[in-house]
Amino acid sequence: MNIQASSAGIGDNRAHWDERVDLACAFRWAVRYNMHEGVANHFSLAVSDDGSQFLLNPNATHFSRVRAGGLLLVDGNDTETMSRPNAPDETAWCLHGAIHRNVPEARCILHTHSKYALALACLEDSTLPPIDQNSMRYFNRVAIDDGFNGLGLDEEAERVSRTMRGGKPVLVMGNHGIMVVGPTVALAFDMLFYFERACETYITALSTGKPLRVASDDVAEKTARQWESYPNVAENHFFALRDILDEEEPDYRT
Repeated sequence: MNIQASSAGIGDNRAHWDERVDLACAFRWAVRYNMHEGVANHFSLAVSDDGSQFLLNPNATHFSRVRAGGLLLVDGNDTETMSRPNAPDETAWCLHGAIHRNVPEARCILHTHSKYALALACLEDSTLPPIDQNSMRYFNRVAIDDGFNGLGLDEEAERVSRTMRGGKPVLVMGNHGIMVVGPTVALAFDMLFYFERACETYITALSTGKPLRVASDDVAEKTARQWESYPNVAENHFFALRDILDEEEPDYRT
C-alpha cells in the first residue's frame, strides 16, 4: 500500500472507502452502546503501511453524525496540520498521531471515556480480575498506565504511545479512560465492546460488597486463548452492526 497525502484532510474523500465505512460504523455504534462523550474522544485508522497516514473524526462532530465521507485523512508527519482550517482536535492529533507514528502495528485506535472502563481507570487497582468469560478474554492482555499527567498533548502523548509498545491490545489509562488497538476496525471495536461489558460486570459485582468468584490463572488463560481462536467472533459481530445501520442509519455511508 503506497499512498501519497499532500495535506491533512484535503484531497479525495472517497479514497479508502471501505475503511471509511467501517470506521463510521464504529462511531455510530459507540453512540448506540453509550460509549461516547458527544464530540469528545476519537477513533482513527491507519491507511499507509507505516501508519503515519490515518483517518480521524473531524473536530467538534458528534459521534452520531460522523459519516464515511466526512472523516479526515491526516498525515502524522505533517507539521502544518494544526494550522489548517479543517484541523482535527489537538488532543486527537497529538495522541493518535504519536501512537500511529510510534506503534505502526496499531492500525485501528479507539479511545473512549466509556462509563465502566473509566470507573475501572479511577480505581487505585485498575486490574480487571477474571470473574466471567468476558473478563477472561483480557487476562494478561491489558496494560495499565498510572502516569497520567494532563491532557494528551505534547510529551504526554509521546509518553502514552510508549506504554502501547508491549503488544497488549487494551490500555487502561489511569484517571483518563481506555485505549483499544487492533489490526482492523472490526477487531478493535469488538474488543472495546466486550471490555466495556466486562468492566460493567466487575463494577456491578463490586457494588454488592460480596466476595468475588475469581477464576484461576490457568482457567483464565485457557479461556483467553479460546477467545482468540474462536472463528470470526469480531467479524460476525461487526458485520451484524453494519447491516443494522444499513437499514436504520444508511447516511453513515455517505
